[in-house]
Amino acid sequence: MCVQLPWAGGASKPLSGSPCSRQAIFEILTSEFSYQHSLGILVAEFLQSRELRATMTQTEHHHLFSNILDVQGASQRFFEDLERRHKAQVCVEDISDILEEHAERHFHPYVAYCSNEVYQQRALQRLTSSNPAFRDALREIERRPACGGLPMISFLILPMQRVTRLPLLTDTLCLKTQGHPERYKAASRAFKAMNKLVKQCNEGAHKMERMEQMYTLQTQLDFGKVKSLPLISASRWLLKRGELFVVEETGLFRKLASRPTCHLFLFNDVLVKKSEDSFVVQDYAHVDHLQVQKVEATELPLPGGVNRSSSVPHPFQVTLLHNSEGRQERILLSSDSASDRARWITALTYREQQWLGLANKGDLPQVEVTKAYFAKQVDEISLQQVDVMQVLQQEDRWFYGERLRDGETGWFPEDFVQSITNLGAVEGNMRRMERLCVETDV
Repeated sequence: MCVQLPWAGGASKPLSGSPCSRQAIFEILTSEFSYQHSLGILVAEFLQSRELRATMTQTEHHHLFSNILDVQGASQRFFEDLERRHKAQVCVEDISDILEEHAERHFHPYVAYCSNEVYQQRALQRLTSSNPAFRDALREIERRPACGGLPMISFLILPMQRVTRLPLLTDTLCLKTQGHPERYKAASRAFKAMNKLVKQCNEGAHKMERMEQMYTLQTQLDFGKVKSLPLISASRWLLKRGELFVVEETGLFRKLASRPTCHLFLFNDVLVKKSEDSFVVQDYAHVDHLQVQKVEATELPLPGGVNRSSSVPHPFQVTLLHNSEGRQERILLSSDSASDRARWITALTYREQQWLGLANKGDLPQVEVTKAYFAKQVDEISLQQVDVMQVLQQEDRWFYGERLRDGETGWFPEDFVQSITNLGAVEGNMRRMERLCVETDV
């Protein structure tokens, strides 16, 4: 028995192969058709809207929509090849060669689109917050029946969602063709090509975001009397930044009434400390010369034996073994929340973090993303609906986890996920992660 596939032209033909493999092929074909339809809405209703375009500059329009027409063209050619295969065969037996060819030769517009994501998000945020004409025009478009009540951002993120879903769909095809050696080999090659594409998209997005951050910080930070440190480097990026309370510094207790603060910039290779009221750098140290220790508030006595637990709720200690002057400096800091302290300690010790190997990760909890989350800080991770995360840490309603589809890690709030309690699903996710690591060296 064959599955009937409806096509845009109204014709339908059966899919061949085993029931499992044709179900996997069916899902790839129908989901690409649906994706094509949604891209068409983005282009017709938003990109080509004269009313919306009139509210922004040409640069803002480019940042907002990037090369979406190229992405649409790549998807259209992919779909046409699938349709051509469908018309050439009475029963569609395999599409792995089409998947591999397009991933390797024709899907490069996805890399450019994902690389532009940081500019896209910044442009949308700026336009919606400071451009009333843009807000009004956008609101009118989003109310149209064609948009189905969805905001524009739901359409803008479609290429990112699609390019990350394709490897999962291709992996399913691999699983369903294991009984056919030649088809399995072809599906495995397509799977590798798709994952290589996703890796390029992730690297492109990270590169542009990091470059933007480093150029901005280079113009802001003033090293003054401290030995200058050239920040911009292809191998340097920001891990975390933020303000912390200074409780004690090199043996000198601070007056609690003044609540002095410092601002830290943690890069992957160096920690920079600036003053609380300007961007003048006070000190820095390479991360290899840092020691970090969590401290309980009850362990911090005030002079006279008074306990500090109420005044310093979430302390931790950072020791600069060799600072910018070659001296050792110890700083006792405090965060506003337990989760913020955990996030700082995780970031400061990321080189030492040797998380459990694959053999032991099966014991860790897994969660499924129930609604999309957009990272607000550099140590957070953006989530797409139905992403699966392995939870490595949890603190104060925040999780630190690893995304199974690509190995990316970061913090995210628990309100956007739900626990996976089915043991079979957990084990299946781990097997998929093992294949991903082995096949693509992610």
